[in-house]
Amino acid sequence: MTSLDDVIIIQEPNSSYLTVNNVSYVQESYVHKGYTCSGEGLLLPIISEYTWSEGARAFLYLVGLLYCFMGVAIIADIFMGAIEKITSKTRKVYLTSEKEDEPEVIEVRIWSDAVANLTLMALGSSAPEILLSVIEVIGNDFEAKDLGPGTIVGSAAFNLFVISAVCVMSIPNGEERRIRDLKVFLVTAVFSVVAYLWLLIILMVTSPEEVEVWEAVVTFLLFPLLVLLAWLAERNFCGVPNKTDTSKQIELGNFQTAVGEANADKLLKEKQYFRDGRLDRDGLVAFIKEVKNYPGLTDEDAAVLAASKLVESQSHSRMWYRVGAVRNMTGGRKTQPQLSTKLKERSKDRKKTLIMLEDGTNQGVDKYLHSVYSAMNEHPEAPTLGDVPKVMPHQNAIIDFHAASCAVMENIGKFEVAIIRSGRTDNEVNVRVETIDGTATEDQDYIPINQVITFGPGETEKLIEVEIINDNQWEPDEEFFLKISLLYNAEKRQGVQLGRISIMEITILNDDEPGMVMFQKRGFLVKESIGKAIIPVVRKNGADGEITVKWRSIDKTAISGRDFEGGEGVLVFKHTEIEQNIEIPIIDDMTPEKDEHFEIELFDPTGGAKLGQINRTAVTITNDDDFNNVLANMMIMTNANVHALQVHHETYLSQIKDALNVNGGDIENATGMDYVMHFLTFGWKIIFSLVPPPGILGGWLCFFVSLGAIGLLTAIIGDLAATFGCLVGLKNSVTAITFVALGTSLPDTFASKTAAVQEKYADNAVGNVTGSNSVNVFLGLGAPWLIAAIVNKIRGKVFFVPAGNLGFSVGVFTGLCILCIGLLLLRRFLGVFGKAELGGNVPMKYVSGAIMISFWLIYVLCTSFQAYGYF
Repeated sequence: MTSLDDVIIIQEPNSSYLTVNNVSYVQESYVHKGYTCSGEGLLLPIISEYTWSEGARAFLYLVGLLYCFMGVAIIADIFMGAIEKITSKTRKVYLTSEKEDEPEVIEVRIWSDAVANLTLMALGSSAPEILLSVIEVIGNDFEAKDLGPGTIVGSAAFNLFVISAVCVMSIPNGEERRIRDLKVFLVTAVFSVVAYLWLLIILMVTSPEEVEVWEAVVTFLLFPLLVLLAWLAERNFCGVPNKTDTSKQIELGNFQTAVGEANADKLLKEKQYFRDGRLDRDGLVAFIKEVKNYPGLTDEDAAVLAASKLVESQSHSRMWYRVGAVRNMTGGRKTQPQLSTKLKERSKDRKKTLIMLEDGTNQGVDKYLHSVYSAMNEHPEAPTLGDVPKVMPHQNAIIDFHAASCAVMENIGKFEVAIIRSGRTDNEVNVRVETIDGTATEDQDYIPINQVITFGPGETEKLIEVEIINDNQWEPDEEFFLKISLLYNAEKRQGVQLGRISIMEITILNDDEPGMVMFQKRGFLVKESIGKAIIPVVRKNGADGEITVKWRSIDKTAISGRDFEGGEGVLVFKHTEIEQNIEIPIIDDMTPEKDEHFEIELFDPTGGAKLGQINRTAVTITNDDDFNNVLANMMIMTNANVHALQVHHETYLSQIKDALNVNGGDIENATGMDYVMHFLTFGWKIIFSLVPPPGILGGWLCFFVSLGAIGLLTAIIGDLAATFGCLVGLKNSVTAITFVALGTSLPDTFASKTAAVQEKYADNAVGNVTGSNSVNVFLGLGAPWLIAAIVNKIRGKVFFVPAGNLGFSVGVFTGLCILCIGLLLLRRFLGVFGKAELGGNVPMKYVSGAIMISFWLIYVLCTSFQAYGYF
């Protein structure tokens, strides 16, 4: 047995090894905290990684960093839901109305747009960067490090240069987007430059490489000053009126007198669909008016379309687009309206749809609904609805007869019938024409027809010859039919469809008189929702030659322009034609009222024709008995669809359900990528579904719990980034402006691109970038520096902040920031760019985008080279 006196222990200077009797041992302290890059983190590593290779550790830390970026994006989604709940609070405002006892009540948002964007919403999008800087200072015993400040400046550079470039170039060709509230943008732009100039002054002029308490206080107080000035600019206290009225009745509650009472009333009644979170009845009625001519759409389909129109027509915040971007990335419930598969196969891109629906004309809505209607017919799982009641003349050639019926003498022999082509005329189309027996039979009363008619490009009329057999025997009037049909060949059916008059009745008679014209009946009953009343006028006792007869509507209890679209016109009966129709559009005002009627009178026939006994008829308009029930059901279903598109959750149940299910439970519309990303992020979703939902305590409980979760996850991200950078040989300042800045800013990139394409203005795309960059400095550096400066002052120490790489990085960014903002302003005022910040002239938008991206590359390269001593 060896005694302690015989043990020889040798420890080399600055070595982690001990030699005991010629056997080397690793010191315990080195195994746990002394190995390569083990001391970079505040919380990590949790276990000893001494035996792991540096390559494996670097890979795992990179994977962990990327995975935590997804986690912080998901908790930020919930955090922003709380912010949306808080900032959506409203108060009631009462306005005078036409009804003395019923004032108009509207909901007015309490939060100003500028204040909300620069406070809670900016905090929501920048919370990871801000908390990273705060946690790093506190975790480093109130001493400055490089990762937090580097991330603040690096994110600002990526946001301003790269996101602006993406937005400029992503606008569809021929379109443009301008910043609507230019004054607020100019205030935030100036402050974004002042913020970084102030950092240079602190680091290099007033107290080089030292931050004093008063400097930190000024940095922090610049934040409320920015919010105040932005609010004053939004409220138009600068004295220069906006060219575009940025105040919205539903949001700010104050009419601008310049728009006039009539326009303001129209805005309220026609454009605002939501009142206190519910669908406005008048808005739904207006939408039903647009789609009432498409009876094949079910109530469920119409409710989805109504919800889509309402949500897409609303002006959304940048936060709304960021939440949507995160959910698209992680397979979560979408904030964008999603039509079912059968309704969206023919749908165009969302921006084109929004423009058509917001166009305010029936033509815009028709384009959209026709594509939906066709998709429902063609989808194998959807019910067949038949032909669309209204033709699509811009897409297809429309083939039909000139009239629905005609009469000919039995001894006429051969005569010609006109087949008319309307709509599209630039293609070649083929249809089949054949005869069908009625009381007249083929080969006894007429020669059968079964042939293919070809319309060449530009041809609009074809004549087909019909031959009548004269058997010299008396017999009563007989009829047979001509029918137009599409060919069986699928290729031949492309680009052509049948019109309303695809079957023509031919009557064989023995009279050669011009005849007399009259109505079929003395009265007609139509529903208010019919769209158009079809009133037939017949020609009897002869059909020889071409005749005309005039008609006019006569107001009774129904008034033209209010209940129907009346007027006067002329009906033309060509030779042998015996029936024509008068079409009277019926106006459906969707309000309960008594039955009303008007009259139509025939007068002044020409061509030898005479008026028959019934030359005046009454048309009675009745209300739909089931309208109120239909409207109530539509209100319920539309509200359900709109509620499903809310950003925030009201209950734990809905929040957990969304976390458990891909695409929030909308399996039908989930894509393969949705399933992949849902699987990868499932753990984060389950953990964060336990955060109190925004529906509790007005969103404030969710706000603070989510903020705490973001702080904890940000601390882990800081450890992962610092350790990864150390393992691969990157300095913290370089890791901050590359990996960390990109990871925290990627959701904002997708959000801004979506906002640029879908919004009418550029405010949510690039207008908020400058404000967010300012807030990052004032809160992300002002808050931790103020805390550290006070603590070090109490300790009798100086809060030392190295100016080297940080000062150089801020200087480079400030110069490029001024150039980039100048470029955006030049794009707004110079015609060569299209006089718009985004889009405009196609070649110049790509040139502008390339310049902005080059600014970011210059910033990254210069800052990185300086960090390694090349500058």
